[in-house]
Amino acid sequence: MDDAEIIALYFDRSQMAIKESRKKYGNYCRTISMNILRNHEDVEECLSDAWMKVWSSIPPERPECLSAFLGRITRNISLSLWRKKNSKKRKNCETDICLDELSECIPERQGGSVTENLELKDALDRFLDSLNPEPRVIFMKRYWYFIPVKKIAEELSMNEGAVKMSLLRTRKKLRQFLEEEDIYL
Repeated sequence: MDDAEIIALYFDRSQMAIKESRKKYGNYCRTISMNILRNHEDVEECLSDAWMKVWSSIPPERPECLSAFLGRITRNISLSLWRKKNSKKRKNCETDICLDELSECIPERQGGSVTENLELKDALDRFLDSLNPEPRVIFMKRYWYFIPVKKIAEELSMNEGAVKMSLLRTRKKLRQFLEEEDIYL
């Protein structure tokens, strides 16, 4: 079933919409959540919440790219649960490491206004569009999907040092780009 047909099921309020979404994108969403939470029970909780969020979001929303829409919802719910469970303790897990790396260049705007958050989102979209494919893929695998450096290196047939160097250079470029956009830490 293609994405347009699945979205039509949501608009028809058919329970088949969630079934078809799970069938087509369940493993994709599970991988996103597992990379963040690294706990099967927490992942299942997040996926359940994600399907409910999608059900309540479509309609009125009509996503242009269903996979990105589902991935974003899953990621946000997973990060919220991760923050809730880890607010008092700092483990040296992959999620902590990724968020610490990003904090060097992206301002934390949890309490920011909608306008400020949209400005940051738009700036990040423009920045990612400006990157060459390889650094963009490495950046997204690391900071969107929370994939460990070692696994990125394996997937892209690179050595870990090259991946780390690419990430470092891209973070520096991002910080400079955001400063030029008048978005500061």
